[in-house]
Amino acid sequence: MNKLFKPVLLASVVLLAAACGGNNTEKGTNQDHSAHDHSTMSETPATSSTPSEATTVNNGAIEIESNDQMQFNKSEIKVKAGEKTTITLKHVGKMAKEVMGHNIVILKPGTDIPAFGLEANKSKDTEYIPASLASSVIAHSAVIGGGEQTSFDVTLEAGRYDFICSFPGHLAVMKGVIIAE
Repeated sequence: MNKLFKPVLLASVVLLAAACGGNNTEKGTNQDHSAHDHSTMSETPATSSTPSEATTVNNGAIEIESNDQMQFNKSEIKVKAGEKTTITLKHVGKMAKEVMGHNIVILKPGTDIPAFGLEANKSKDTEYIPASLASSVIAHSAVIGGGEQTSFDVTLEAGRYDFICSFPGHLAVMKGVIIAE
């Protein structure tokens, strides 16, 4: 446990330090996200979540929980290729989105995830979706805080797709893979 904790802590500190960088408002980072799939959020009661093994989507819908300990309860999800899937992100923690916000970002295969994370850290105005790398995003949810949930639809071709939380400092531990087959 100690061997894993130190690298994760170090990565989180590095990403947090990068997030404290300059203001992007002068660089024109406002971007239209209407082409990305995402929807509104609603309040839900807080519960607990624990990481799990592979989950297969049934009936075209899956719920992923996130918590105040920077965890998704699912790290591998299997979906049917070419079929619409509704993904619901439920933040079961209590902390506000300004301090412990979570989202789900599904990335195109081959995306440089560390580079995406560094750019996302500087993209608060666009909900941590960097304008310069928006073409790497297949779909994403809104950023939500404790007690909230949001849903979006996605249809994936056969393949493996990384998903992450792009909120600053979360990428090192909040990630997984979607397998469309």
